[in-house]
Amino acid sequence: MTRVDRSFGVGIIGCGLIGHKRAHALGEYGRLVACADIDVNRADQLAKGSGARVFSDWQELVKLPEVDIVIISTSNDWLTPIGLYSLEHNKHVLVEKPAARSLTEIVSFREKALSSSQCVKVGFNLRYHPALMKAREIVDSRIMGELMFIRGRYGHGGRIGYDKEWRAKPEISGGGELIDQGVHMIDLCRWFLGDFVSINGQTATYFWDMPVDDNAFLCLSTQKNQIAWIQVSCTEWKNMFSLEIYGKTGKIQIDGLGGSYGIEKLAYYQMLPQMGPPQTTVWEYPGEDNSWNLEFRAFTEAIHAKSPLNGDINDAYEALKIVDKIYRG
Repeated sequence: MTRVDRSFGVGIIGCGLIGHKRAHALGEYGRLVACADIDVNRADQLAKGSGARVFSDWQELVKLPEVDIVIISTSNDWLTPIGLYSLEHNKHVLVEKPAARSLTEIVSFREKALSSSQCVKVGFNLRYHPALMKAREIVDSRIMGELMFIRGRYGHGGRIGYDKEWRAKPEISGGGELIDQGVHMIDLCRWFLGDFVSINGQTATYFWDMPVDDNAFLCLSTQKNQIAWIQVSCTEWKNMFSLEIYGKTGKIQIDGLGGSYGIEKLAYYQMLPQMGPPQTTVWEYPGEDNSWNLEFRAFTEAIHAKSPLNGDINDAYEALKIVDKIYRG
């Protein structure tokens, strides 16, 4: 990646945990100039020490001429409306996944984005985790041959009151665990295997007293019959992330994402000519999660270069097509 010529003026709408992560990830590529939240105290907290202006009305933030990029880190029901309004005011947009509550809702957002000269990045930050970037490098080198299938698991255990939060309210979230962590896992599998033409799966609510799913099980296959087996869960009492990518001559195994998910590491198993025990190489990535910084940096560089985005509105649209199919049964 090359260094950008200047930083962008950034406005953040939604000043909770993810808004703070986004603010801390701007680095030299963005200047926080405005914050907005329906709870103005949260906006004040995020703006503290930065000189950023504070709003309770997100529309006022979007209208500011000094805002080049709008970061939308709200609940799911506001992702598309704010994204559309931002594009209408000629702002570049970084919107958190899933970018909309449903396939129907994202259609208008995608159409507007594709007809706009502005860039719309969707927050698929897992693509920028070091183990996932290393996996992409290995797969692209073709050392492990043609990919055959992927097995992925991603889960957390929730917290007391989880079933009362906005994620448990379908009119706000659009669904449960499938549209939450499931969208990340679908996106990663599609990133490695390509588009899926056969979509099968089932959701269930096993533990949490809520009208949305707490588990989802998917079997997706490509035109070449490459299969992705996925389970996502918020009854995973020990947070976990596991992604195994199988090629004809090698296997990648990624475990952990740092923090409560455990040290992030990648093991690469290269088949030997005589088969038997493979040649094994392991990389570990301890320390702070830098994916948010790398994602924002890549976004600004794509804006400058007018180059394709790694994780854009089309990727969100394709993921929501799968979510929609599973939810409709």
